[in-house]
Amino acid sequence: MKIIGMLGGMSWESSVEYYRLINEGVKKRLGGLHSAKTLMYSVDFAEIEALQHQGDWDSATQEMIRAAKRIEAGGADCLIICTNTMHKMATAVQNVINIPLLHIADATAYAIQKAKLRNIALLGTQFTMEQDFYAGRLRNKFDLDVRIPEGADRKIVHDVIYNELCLGVINDASREDYMRIIRELAINGAQGVILGCTEIGLLIKQEHSPIPVFDTTAIHAAYAVDFALSE
Repeated sequence: MKIIGMLGGMSWESSVEYYRLINEGVKKRLGGLHSAKTLMYSVDFAEIEALQHQGDWDSATQEMIRAAKRIEAGGADCLIICTNTMHKMATAVQNVINIPLLHIADATAYAIQKAKLRNIALLGTQFTMEQDFYAGRLRNKFDLDVRIPEGADRKIVHDVIYNELCLGVINDASREDYMRIIRELAINGAQGVILGCTEIGLLIKQEHSPIPVFDTTAIHAAYAVDFALSE
């Protein structure tokens, strides 16, 4: 079994889900008392969040690179960044380590292709929804048609992530807002919706959506398990 290197803490609320899902995935595949071989480096999210909202992506990239190098030095066989937004610097991180970085957008795109869908909605932080590092990868590498909410709704999605979900707060009113936004995206042609922030799966489940939900935390965790158990 290969060792999964996990760069977490963004937020730790979703990193807990990663750890649980990866271990459950290994146990399901191997049975008995088996669990995953993992190595986690967890950052202080307050420091990262400040850099994000200051637009200081260069400093954020250096933080990710330092963490990734520590994970590699610890003996990990692969790296997963346990957050969607910080895949903004995935290429820069991959360029300085010698182990494969398992990209969350790739894992998600493979799941969407397997479901034979092409028109897909994307929810996440405003950085993930509005910048090209994520949606652009889905369009250019996988030929997906990616749709995002209107401006005011993007702000609602973003604010719920940072002000509630990253703090472990699950609010029914916020769930209703997300459900409305998903319904409107579906009416406008979205065949499925990417929960493109690793905390959104804490709030939205398949029963809350009229279209297929792609929970990036669960998909990414399963992708890492596949790698760890591959020959």
